[in-house]
Amino acid sequence: MEGIVNGLLEFFYILIGLLSIMTAVRVFREADHPTRLGTSAFWLLLGIVFAFGNFLPYLVDGILIVLMGCLTFFKQVQIGKIVDVDDEKAEASAKRIGSTIFIPCISLALIAVVISYTPLGGQVGIGIASILALLLAVVLTSAKPKTVLDDSDRMLRQVGTAGILPQLLAALGVIFNAAGVGDVISQGISGVVPEGNRFIGVVAYCLGMMIFTMIMGNGFAAFTVITAGIGVPFVMAQGGDPVVAGALAMTAGFCGTLLTPMAANFNALPVALLEMKDPNGVIKAQAPIAFLLLVIHIALMYFWAF
Repeated sequence: MEGIVNGLLEFFYILIGLLSIMTAVRVFREADHPTRLGTSAFWLLLGIVFAFGNFLPYLVDGILIVLMGCLTFFKQVQIGKIVDVDDEKAEASAKRIGSTIFIPCISLALIAVVISYTPLGGQVGIGIASILALLLAVVLTSAKPKTVLDDSDRMLRQVGTAGILPQLLAALGVIFNAAGVGDVISQGISGVVPEGNRFIGVVAYCLGMMIFTMIMGNGFAAFTVITAGIGVPFVMAQGGDPVVAGALAMTAGFCGTLLTPMAANFNALPVALLEMKDPNGVIKAQAPIAFLLLVIHIALMYFWAF
């Protein structure tokens, strides 16, 4: 079963890579694109990493990622011309399809959850659900294959470089933990948190998860480091239930996700896709809820974990 799962995951990564390479070719063919070479190179390199990364030496993958970072840093990645949505056709389709347009979205979530309870797991579930939901959307809308490719290209370009930030931040979390950042944090906190004080330990754990998630842009990346540095010595070592404390710490970290532009998939992508004027508009709307949820998490962990 492990071989099947790995094979399916590799298949999905190759599909993503091919979509990125398709965008690279499209950009390269645009003679009037302001940064044609840089943008097409970025999407080509990303496609190679996704599609062939497992077949390349790690050093080569690293060099390709650094090159993508350089292209981004020097602002060589721009949207260019994309296939715009025809407002009249869109309105006519909306009237014809109605609320059934939400069926693919709901189906994607349901199928992914169902498959996650099978030996295939959640990651494969998301891949299979995405393909089935796309096919369902094509059937419902009677879309042509060209429309699917055009919209895929448009979404990739609109999301831009922010689309790979979650993967990079998750990898950074693993590096931080291997480098002993958790031990450094633990030593620093030990001089501030009174020994044996459960409440302060819980506050430090939840607050640390939120702040480090804001820095990392990813709650999963922060969890390993903060749990090792604060959760274990200052909460679990004092009798806190690891299951309850760990689960609440993770969702406390998500409070930080609501507050940081580093969480590109939550806060930057909606701005790009909805073409919002305020780049921090999503964060501003979420901030009050985030702080309220942090207080609730502290209370729940203090009363439930002990």
